[in-house]
Amino acid sequence: MGKRFMSRYKGYYKAAFAIMLFLSACVTPNNTSTTSDSDKSIITNDLRKPKLVVGLVVDQMRYDYLYRYWDKYGNDGFKKLVKQGFNFRNTHYSYVPTYTGPGHASVYTGSEPSLNGIVGNSWYNRASKEIEYCVEDKTVKTVGSTSSAGQMSPENLLTTTITDELRLGTNMGSKVIGVALKDRGSILAAGHLGNGAYWFDSPSGNWITSTFYAEELPAWVQDFNSKRYPEQYLGQVWNTLLPIDQYTESSADDVPWEGTLRGEAKPVFPHNVPAIRGKDYELIRSIPAGNTLTVDFALAALKGENLGKGKFTDFLAVSFSTPDYVGHTFGPNSVEAEDVFLRLDQELGEMIKAIEDEVGAENVLFFLTADHGAAHVPAFLVENKVPAGVMASGLLKDSVEIFLNKTYGSGKWVESYVNQQFYLNRSLIEKRKVNLAEIQQKIADYVVRFEPVVRAVTGTNLMAANWSSGYMERVERGYFPPRSGDVIVILSPGWFEGYGSGRPTGTTHGSYSNYDTHVPLIWYGWNIKPGESAVETKVVDIAPTIANWLYIQEPNGSVGEPLQQYMK
Repeated sequence: MGKRFMSRYKGYYKAAFAIMLFLSACVTPNNTSTTSDSDKSIITNDLRKPKLVVGLVVDQMRYDYLYRYWDKYGNDGFKKLVKQGFNFRNTHYSYVPTYTGPGHASVYTGSEPSLNGIVGNSWYNRASKEIEYCVEDKTVKTVGSTSSAGQMSPENLLTTTITDELRLGTNMGSKVIGVALKDRGSILAAGHLGNGAYWFDSPSGNWITSTFYAEELPAWVQDFNSKRYPEQYLGQVWNTLLPIDQYTESSADDVPWEGTLRGEAKPVFPHNVPAIRGKDYELIRSIPAGNTLTVDFALAALKGENLGKGKFTDFLAVSFSTPDYVGHTFGPNSVEAEDVFLRLDQELGEMIKAIEDEVGAENVLFFLTADHGAAHVPAFLVENKVPAGVMASGLLKDSVEIFLNKTYGSGKWVESYVNQQFYLNRSLIEKRKVNLAEIQQKIADYVVRFEPVVRAVTGTNLMAANWSSGYMERVERGYFPPRSGDVIVILSPGWFEGYGSGRPTGTTHGSYSNYDTHVPLIWYGWNIKPGESAVETKVVDIAPTIANWLYIQEPNGSVGEPLQQYMK
């Protein structure tokens, strides 16, 4: 039997042996195993990394702004990034609420509020019974001013950032600097281990930090502050960059749903910006000069910290806050919003060139995104026969309080209403022996009677359920029990909350709708080949993508995925 078997398959063995000889001849001498193309690339490049990563986050940049003003952009800003970089056209935030604090936290941690704890710009602290600001820290002191604006730190951020992991991965050899007019825009980017986070102090006109990062300002920051750039920029007329009749992408300049700058009677060009010296420089945040000042300081940081010139990869995180201030005042369809982005386009071009000239274009990896989008002003939509509106948050809160008094007896049942969330008086609930899940559900059932409310969900249900798609998944991912409310209110698309009798002018953000969640994501520079993709990606993918390129650990709360697979 054995002989017949061997005789029968003798030909096959000869053929197999011949194939083995052929394959062995194809193997490079001295190699004992095959190596994939990607592995060869790694070996050849010796774990090549960029010398500098530059994060560009534009505060309140709707995705469509990339293309809405396309014909008026120059060739060195947004167009350069889109044409020479890789553009992910379908990138969204994976949670609500979509605010500045959570947005920056998500970009740099690769996580969501349900993990990193930044559930809003502010939230209600049940222990202190006060509203708590996302980067507030009374244990630290201001550095660079006598104001209290420096009592800030990343203490409330519960996970690491990609910038933290870069510092950890290089045994603190990398340098990390965060820059933004808003404190939360720089602190949540620089993270817990950053070498410096700097933000603008309106009372003094200085760039400041806190003792969390340093006991005194570096010499280059002191030198920058001594030049008093805000005083040079204030007092100048803000006129349109182009003749105003060319702003065909925007509404008329004088419409009732736009707000005004301080001291102005009408929201029209030219805006005569008053000169303010030695008192209050707050206005610079709401005019294009705010972006100019941010670029000035970022480039000063580049040179002052000698970024991109050391042994390890450095990180410069820059957030442009001014578009958010302008959007809140004038709305996304305004001439002012368009003009700010046309000017930002120019300044981005100048900034990118200056960084590439300083460090070398082949050594710098840029990414551009936004911390959230923005809704159209409801009055503008209504004018154009689109359903929209503003709901008075105070009226909703008072109505719920009255309802609970009738249902459970007199008492202060609602301690706070923040971020469209009711925070209940847990002590009173326990004292009156009321079931928490029951009272939560009664509120949820009650508030859906109000016209713009499409749904209300309780904290109890959020902790018990698991949504895998739709806007409820975004609600769940934004829920962090120690800091979130007992009942979350969800409004119809086109609606948002105002104050008092409503907010008649300007816009806001924070919803689950795509106009708030859909933001740009462009990679440009080091190792990036031009291209684009409409694959669904998330903002949480940014941090693990950077970690993948830098061969470091992704942040410890990251839930995103590296995007390199789409950029081949």
